[in-house]
Amino acid sequence: MFKPIPVAIGLRYLRAKRRNGFISFISLASILGIALGVAALITTLAVMSGFQREIRDRMLQMVAHATVSGYGEPVHDWPQAVKLAAADKRVAGAAPYVEKETLLTGARNQPAMVRGVVPAEEPKVSVIADRMVQGKFASLQPGAFNIILGKELALWLGVGVGDKVTMMTSDFRSTPMGALPQLKRFTVSGIFEAGYNEYDKGMAFVHMQDLQRVLRMGEGVTGVRLKLHDMDQAWNVARDLALNLGEVYRVSDWTSENANMFRALKMEKTIMAVLLSLIIAMGAFNLVSSQVMLVTDKQADIAILRTLGLSPGGVMQVFMVQGSLIGVIGTVLGVIGGVLLTLNLEGILFGIEKLTGYQLLPADVYYVTGLPTDLQGSDVTMIAVIALVMAFLATIYPAWRAARTAPAEALRYE
Repeated sequence: MFKPIPVAIGLRYLRAKRRNGFISFISLASILGIALGVAALITTLAVMSGFQREIRDRMLQMVAHATVSGYGEPVHDWPQAVKLAAADKRVAGAAPYVEKETLLTGARNQPAMVRGVVPAEEPKVSVIADRMVQGKFASLQPGAFNIILGKELALWLGVGVGDKVTMMTSDFRSTPMGALPQLKRFTVSGIFEAGYNEYDKGMAFVHMQDLQRVLRMGEGVTGVRLKLHDMDQAWNVARDLALNLGEVYRVSDWTSENANMFRALKMEKTIMAVLLSLIIAMGAFNLVSSQVMLVTDKQADIAILRTLGLSPGGVMQVFMVQGSLIGVIGTVLGVIGGVLLTLNLEGILFGIEKLTGYQLLPADVYYVTGLPTDLQGSDVTMIAVIALVMAFLATIYPAWRAARTAPAEALRYE
């Protein structure tokens, strides 16, 4: 099969046994360095993507995909809003809610968001009823003034099922003794565990009518929460519902309400990718060293090729082909190794735990018992492209030096 002369010579240099074994060692180190960097970067980004997916999924089990609420005023026509939402084919469920930041008091004090819900309607928008570890979600009955706490919140308050907690709001009431904060005692009737610290330590549920009475809201609610078939359409669906209601409402979706968290996770993943790319860069620097030494070792060969009519550009192509192939081999090995490592990471983690007898991710400390991974083709492609570009750039300077070789000077002592 026909091959251009620079390509044929470059391939021959790659396969040939070299007189200087140290050059071969440096070339092997370059391949291994690039492969190690690529594999490490693929595995790390897959793990970080897995944790992001795990956090997002757990969070979306508790939060609504979209919310329509009033601007500081209760929403009184919420039955119409629920009816309009149920008629929208994009909506899987809708439920009213009342929400208030409070201070809960047990053995200790802890600020918490108290959400008033209708137990029969709440399962349409969240899975809180399935996350109960003590008691039942249906224990929230109007007039009973029961409260369901997150597991971490209950531990911090030092209370359990059957104990009393006092809820204090920022609303004040006039008394003969002056203005006093609004206080109400609730009975703990259940404990839930969402697997997400923000809710397990900062969220409590009561019946909507009980919270309406405490806040003196009448029949009004804070808003309506929506669960959608396609959560990426959350903003559009909530906006359409607000427009159909005919008044000015505040519209939010799960991305805007948790924008800071997702932005932080994305920045963390980006910074980690940049730092681990330095491993690939180290392999590229080794490639520069090996190519410079190869050019020095092949001075006589370069001079002969030049006297036979090979142009400086052709000489440059010879060494660029040879160096680029080293980069390609390292990248391919790294991609294969990274993908295999990611796919078997859970088993490797289990083997390490069994061998050492030490649990790397204890369930009582972390909310995940395994190591979630999410291998994304776009990340693998991006990493492979970065490695190939670094390897290609690393060949430019040694190839340029080879092209500048003067045949007469190179052959003087041969």
